[in-house]
This record gives sequence, structure tokens and C-alpha cells, in this order.
Amino acid sequence: MLLNLVEAVDLALARALSEDERVIILGEDVGKNGGVFRATVGLREKFGAKRVLDTPLAETLIAGVAIGMSTQGLRPVAEIQFMGFIYAALEHLISHAARLRNRTRGRISCPLTLRVPFGGGIHAPEHHSESTEALLTHIAGLKVVALSSPRTAYGLLLAAIRCNDPVIVLEPERIYRKFKEEVIDDSQQIDLEHCLIWRKGKDLSLVAWGAAVQDCLNAAEQLAQQGIDAEVIDVACLKPLDMTTIINSVALTGRCIIVQEAVKSGGLGSDIAARLADKAFYALRAPIKIISPPDVIIPYFKLEQAYLPQIADIIQASRALMEA
Repeated sequence: MLLNLVEAVDLALARALSEDERVIILGEDVGKNGGVFRATVGLREKFGAKRVLDTPLAETLIAGVAIGMSTQGLRPVAEIQFMGFIYAALEHLISHAARLRNRTRGRISCPLTLRVPFGGGIHAPEHHSESTEALLTHIAGLKVVALSSPRTAYGLLLAAIRCNDPVIVLEPERIYRKFKEEVIDDSQQIDLEHCLIWRKGKDLSLVAWGAAVQDCLNAAEQLAQQGIDAEVIDVACLKPLDMTTIINSVALTGRCIIVQEAVKSGGLGSDIAARLADKAFYALRAPIKIISPPDVIIPYFKLEQAYLPQIADIIQASRALMEA
């Protein structure tokens, strides 16, 4: 069936609820209203109010209750409405969810999935457009994945729900409804520990996650018309990070551009670049380039486009690397 990303999320949640009675959906407005982005539409009507729970507007409570559920044999899928609201939940995520397996020496795990819309592009105030994924990837004990298409949304979300450890699932807001693709409701998950190669190429490697993957694919198509063959890598799982796929790509192409919506300082792109410099230095034909916004809070409305990396930026940087 042809679905957009938000519909694929809804489909994966329905599949998980139907296959495993331990799966519980909870969050602000996820029940009666179907979620702020309508990613849980119809689930309460189909599976009942005891399995699709509306919560108070309290992210600390949502995280705490979800962790408690996970220790008692359930598989909660909690929603934080926007990434800018996740900070109230960090105490529970860092001090408890990420540490339960180690703290109990394996006696208790935390099969918690936390869905978080992230990134800009919807012309909303700053707390609704955050890209602070690097904060989460720094926490040992958490897995962090970023969706980039309807098909990956379905497969990665199912894998997260079935995982026995806490997984943060980042959902890019600006491509929730941007395009549709064929999604098969076959219960097949996508491995949480590997990058996805969307396009093969020999001249340079474009590395991205979330909505930026689609920007890189668009740029790669335009670059191909200019005689530049770009490989597009979707990091997909930000933690643990599959550097082997990225290193192998750069070893072939000799050039790498990393595209992120997060600010450059302390970001995941800097981590990937440092690891490439360590493991693939002698394969590089040009310096590694990171395309990212400036180190400021994302601006409102019309200035948002000037803040976010653009397809033209990727094309320009690619041409510059080819000439280096």
C-alpha cells in the first residue's frame, strides 16, 4: 500500500499491538485525538482505552510510568510530542532506563520505545523543531534510531518495539507527509545496528539521517546529471553507530559530506568525521565536510529555510570536493 511516513508509523503500531498483548501506547493526546501528528489515529478505537492511554501533559510522568511498565513485563511505546519537550524526561532516561540492565546485572531489562518527532521544516516555534539527537547518542545503554522514509519507519519502529532495551525513535516532522512509497504490512523489521545504503556511487559519500537523507537523494540525482556519482548512506541507527558501512563507502569514494539538521558543535556529524579521520584517513582525497546549521536556536517561520541545510548547499559542497 502507498503510505506516507506518519501513516507507516500508525501501521507499525497497529501491527505491534495486534501481535503482542504486552504492547501499550501512551502519551499526550495519543488516544482520543490520535496524536498531535495523527500518528496513532484509530488505535484506541481498535485496541481499547486500556492499551492506548492518554496521559497528562507531563513528560517526566510519561517516561517514569513507561519505565515502570517495562520492568513489569509490558512493552510500552511512549510518545513525547516534540523533541524540545524531551528534556524533562532525561532524568528517567539517563538514570534509570539506560542503566537498568547493568544495574541489575541482567535480571531486569527495559523494553521501552520512546517516539519523538524532531527537526525543523514545519514553521513552528523552537521547542517544536529541535534536533538535539547528539544528547541522546552520548548516553550509554540507549539505542537511538532516526526514520527517513515510510518503509524505514515501519521496519525500524517494529524492531524498536521488539528490542529488549530502551530505544529512542526519532521521527522527522518535515517529511511526515511529504511523499508516499510502497509499504508492505508483513511484520518484517529492519536491523537496528546497520546503516542503509540508498544509492550506490563511486565519487563521493553523502552521509545523513532523518529528513536530510531525502535531501541527499535529491542532490545525488542532480549531481548525476553533472557527471558526479554520489553514494547516499542513511545512518538510520545513530546509536550504536555502524561505522563499518561508512568507512567502506569512504574507502571507495575518497570523499565524504555529512549532512545534519543539528548544529555542528558537539554533533553526531563531528563524531562520524573524527572516526573517519582515524580509520579512513589515507583513503581521503579531500577534507571531510559537515553541512549543518549555525550554532543558534532555530528561528521561526521564514528564517527557518535560511537556517536549515538546503539541497543547493549539498550540491555546491559536492562540486567543491570533487575539485579539491
